[in-house]
Amino acid sequence: MTTVPVQRSENGSHQEQRGAVAALHQELVRYGLVTWTAGNVSERVPGADLFVIKGSGVSYDGLSWEGITVCDLDGEVVDGVRAPSSDTAAHAYVYRHLPEVNGVVHMHSPYATAWSARGEAIPCVLTAMADEFGGPIPVGPFALIGDDSIGQGIVATLAGQRSPAVLMRNHGVFTIGDSARSAVKAAVMCEDVARTVHLSRQLGAPLPIAQADIDSLYERYQNVYGQR
Repeated sequence: MTTVPVQRSENGSHQEQRGAVAALHQELVRYGLVTWTAGNVSERVPGADLFVIKGSGVSYDGLSWEGITVCDLDGEVVDGVRAPSSDTAAHAYVYRHLPEVNGVVHMHSPYATAWSARGEAIPCVLTAMADEFGGPIPVGPFALIGDDSIGQGIVATLAGQRSPAVLMRNHGVFTIGDSARSAVKAAVMCEDVARTVHLSRQLGAPLPIAQADIDSLYERYQNVYGQR
């Protein structure tokens, strides 16, 4: 029996957003968070039950809007000629179940993924970590790629957490945000603190930060820090 390839069409919808998401992938390269074609950024399309995501196995070199595919919230292709990321079902599950989330990033960055391989949360022992994550970076369950099992683990693990990042056991990192850009920022910060806490543990036991101080730092950073 001959398998007929799925025919995809390109109507060029959402070009501006797809171009912006394509450009954000270069931040993953810039900060050394991805290897070869692994990793992806997605973003919800405003006002529609759609999101855009990097094509599966598409190179970061010269990535343009055409390498980004439009999908519905069931992960089905709506527009584009590239098969979407193998993580599409996970992203779609997050968007279906967390309406406040507008951006998702996945990566296998070295230090954070090393913590995930140990199945160990990253403890909140840095003020920068309290600022961005409001506590430890939690570990989600092991799940195979291909369906929405990973998405289920992400949503369940982040429930009640302030952290925009989760370490999926034996896999890698997923981050969320109110935009793709904020999810990319969380990804950059996650790898940074994973590395620093790892280095600290080589010298001895990191000193804990009191919960009241973590709460204060988080409140200041989220509501006072930066330009308003």
